[in-house]
Amino acid sequence: MTSHFGAAAALSFALALSACGSPPADKASDTASTAASATPAATDTGTATTAAAGAAPAAFAQCAACHSTEKGKMGVGPSLAGVYGTKSGEITGYAFSDAMKGANLTWDDKTLDEYLSNPMKMVPGTKMTFAGLTDPAQRKDVIAYLKTLK
Repeated sequence: MTSHFGAAAALSFALALSACGSPPADKASDTASTAASATPAATDTGTATTAAAGAAPAAFAQCAACHSTEKGKMGVGPSLAGVYGTKSGEITGYAFSDAMKGANLTWDDKTLDEYLSNPMKMVPGTKMTFAGLTDPAQRKDVIAYLKTLK
């Protein structure tokens, strides 16, 4: 029985880590669509789409696979608490790539929108292997949510 539990745990861990990789572009939109349809309370008003005030938008599920929203709690990626308005590579407690530390970006609406569309293109050498959010409305929702994280 122990070996079955170990195999199940290993499979669960592998699936969780696979969410951090670069899914094919057609799969990324499928995943976002599925996540959005699984959130019945979410509504699309043409502005930030959230299930409730301060709740994470469906597209943020892709971020949450590797990032925490709790200040100081690092995962595969750095905590996103308080990231809005900071400089790239300056969150204390995370070992950023030299590329991210040297990018000298300020995480504002414009920069985040460009970065989230294709992180590896904007900062070649970044540790973030996420393929990006191709839907501008999803990026807008994620950015609006990041602004609420203190």
